[in-house]
Amino acid sequence: MKIYLEVLGIPKAQARHKHFVRGKFSGTYDPSGEKKETFASILQKNAPEMPISTPIALELTFYMPRPKGHYGSGTKSACLKDSAPEWHTSKPDLDNLCKFVQDSLNGVFYRDDSLIYSLIAQKVYSERPKTEIVIKTL
Repeated sequence: MKIYLEVLGIPKAQARHKHFVRGKFSGTYDPSGEKKETFASILQKNAPEMPISTPIALELTFYMPRPKGHYGSGTKSACLKDSAPEWHTSKPDLDNLCKFVQDSLNGVFYRDDSLIYSLIAQKVYSERPKTEIVIKTL
């Protein structure tokens, strides 16, 4: 089985868990929690009836927006400079982007993210920011 998913918008990275102390009580919370729920709810209509429980391969492509410095100026403001890179090599980190997607799909598309035996991921620049997800089962 192969599932292809696409989420439009600037890809989000997993934020680090926050710790707090209130009097004698201490705890942690996930600041990405709401974003993950929103991300998962967008994809929910494509989710299988039961989460996948077999080994899966996950392919992720993150299409990041280009900064203004990649474009010319004046009459050439709509043209990319020859020196503009294809690959996105700045923040957010690729592993944090992957973790956000894996955690968002956990329990919805697959039983647990420990089922992922292969992960291929990349960040590229695009005029249309989005996240592409391909889930393959054996």
